[in-house]
Amino acid sequence: MLIPKHIAIIMDGNGRWAKKRGLPRLYGHHAGMKSVREVVRAASDTGIRVLTLYAFSTENWNRPKSEIKGLFNLLKLFIKKELGSLHKNNVKVIIIGRISELPINIVKLVKKATEKTSKNTGMILNIALNYGGRQEIVDAVNEIITEGIYKKVDEKIFEKYLYTTDLPFPDLIIRTSGESRISNFLLWQSAYSEFYTTKTLWPDFKKKNLMEAISDYQKRNRRFGGL
Repeated sequence: MLIPKHIAIIMDGNGRWAKKRGLPRLYGHHAGMKSVREVVRAASDTGIRVLTLYAFSTENWNRPKSEIKGLFNLLKLFIKKELGSLHKNNVKVIIIGRISELPINIVKLVKKATEKTSKNTGMILNIALNYGGRQEIVDAVNEIITEGIYKKVDEKIFEKYLYTTDLPFPDLIIRTSGESRISNFLLWQSAYSEFYTTKTLWPDFKKKNLMEAISDYQKRNRRFGGL
């Protein structure tokens, strides 16, 4: 059966998961990290070439400062606990987004993760951190203008300036929690992606849910505008 080369996931529903249980939102994010761990391993075992996770958007800065701090603490905890295992399993970690705008301790930690795994040849775990699709396009345009090399830019040239320049476009985009929005995620890259939405909240999304999404993808006929 056809396995998607690149799966991207909008991990939604952590706050609602916590609210349903009468817990603070941060408990939902903590539970969501367990799903990240299981889904990363499942994707790697299944033969997925690239797994992109929407971890923190440029719009997430509008959340309460306490929640933002908690999210970054969880990110630090995840990297510190999982980096050894990821490296052992030949997973390559890369980060996309406006990384320089993040707290310095986060910048140092993600740099350590990317450097340590840079020569790995297994699945690519692509973490979208301080990421926004519109911002990515603007950054690409500004970089092209600054370089001043091209009089005319086509799609192939433009795509070289995206954060995802060396990655295939996502075959399948999954969004949890029942929402159907793209939420400023991979706007250019998702032009012909297949979408899969599920009402399952992210902390409840496990290996079997990933397999269900892949199974649904395998039933589709991707025509890319053709017949």
